Amino acid sequence: MMMEASFDTEESFDDPSCLTPQPPGSVSPAKRQIKEVKETKTTINCVTFPLPGEGPEQQLLKPEEWSYCDYFWTDKKDPQGTTSVAGFEVLLQKQLKGKQMQKEMSEFIHERIKIEEEYAKNLSKLSLSPLAAQEEGTLGEAWTQLKKSLHDEAEVHLKFSNKLHSEVEKPLLTFRGDNFKKDLKKYDHHIADLRKQLASRYASVEKARKALADRQKDLEVKTQQLEIKLSNKTEEDIKKARRKSTQAGDDLMRCVDLYNQTQSKWFEEMVTTSMELEKLEVERIEWIQQHLRQYTTLRHETDMFNQSTVEPVDQLLQNVDPAKDRELWVKENKTGEVRPVDMDI
Repeated sequence: MMMEASFDTEESFDDPSCLTPQPPGSVSPAKRQIKEVKETKTTINCVTFPLPGEGPEQQLLKPEEWSYCDYFWTDKKDPQGTTSVAGFEVLLQKQLKGKQMQKEMSEFIHERIKIEEEYAKNLSKLSLSPLAAQEEGTLGEAWTQLKKSLHDEAEVHLKFSNKLHSEVEKPLLTFRGDNFKKDLKKYDHHIADLRKQLASRYASVEKARKALADRQKDLEVKTQQLEIKLSNKTEEDIKKARRKSTQAGDDLMRCVDLYNQTQSKWFEEMVTTSMELEKLEVERIEWIQQHLRQYTTLRHETDMFNQSTVEPVDQLLQNVDPAKDRELWVKENKTGEVRPVDMDI
């Protein structure tokens, strides 16, 4: 979206017709020319843009990529509509928001870890419960293994929480440390300084434009006065006014050239820096994606390990045999196998 960074200067100071005496009340050809020039550009907050529908259509610098370097050239009104925010500032705010989102994700994982740790602690405690410890036989064996599986499951969840801390929470928290904000401030100050220089150049252009208009008006008045003999001004006075008008025109051209150079520099730095910010955002998203995938991998592993803790329980439950348990219990607790008989008289 390369802009034609230029000002339309008033061409009248070079036009000899503006130096030719004109009838009283008439408008010089140069003035008519200025009035007839169609505006094709507009300046917003000291930046020059083409008017809609004027000039060749601008092409995107990176078509079909929705690149930062194509869509943040104009300033944006804040929600209250009282002040404007530079497009580059919007990009910086995106970076700061991304940093905050990354921090909040880390906090979320930390809360997840606390839940896992508490869960593991409660499982381990429950595995030591004496409840139903006197169950016997094959069912008693299955019950004992079930309680032991809680201890094993607690270990699984404790390892899960430790890995979450080292492989997910910590990387999210430490990615781009304190220096990141300092780097963003460097970007901000650099672009802001260029924008200030541009504003200063624009002010110089406007001052020079006004000076040229004043000199042209003075020359026109003197020329008309001489024509109608209302003044004793000599031809030398006319030449002096003409020289001042020409000098004012040269000053305007110089100021416009300096403005355009400054705007071109700002434009180039905006493209370069916005693409650097775009790259940083891609890196942030890919980093978070990588570690959230690690979260799901660890979660799947935890499910797999949890499954392995209950497999022995499943096997023992399949071997539970009521008849076997009854046999074992009877052998251990029987009181006698001789049955009563009828009494004799």
